[in-house]
Amino acid sequence: MKPHWFHRLALGSYFALLVLTLVWHAWLFPSAYFPISLVLIVTALPLLLPLHGLLHGRPRSHIWVALLSMLYFVHGVGEAIANPHQRWLGLLEILFSLTLVFSATLYVRLARIFHQADRSE
Repeated sequence: MKPHWFHRLALGSYFALLVLTLVWHAWLFPSAYFPISLVLIVTALPLLLPLHGLLHGRPRSHIWVALLSMLYFVHGVGEAIANPHQRWLGLLEILFSLTLVFSATLYVRLARIFHQADRSE
């Protein structure tokens, strides 16, 4: 399989996780204790940091976004267990974050294999 398929899957799950985070915390269930802007800075801003490298297909950015998405996985598990009204959002967050981890990891691995094969020819 070619690495660009996993790159596209990583981008799709990345943007799905970003949109889910924005919609969840700003529109569907805004916090009653904190300002929405603060919640969005804490939850959505870290996802925006590796965006440039991710769009350009840089392997290091894919590794960083895979590690970063594990925090969203943990958050999704916590919400799915602790909050029955928002369980479906937590399950979506788990799905998107795990898809992002696996697709970004496979992209980096296959890109390295394809790069080494191109250099040997």
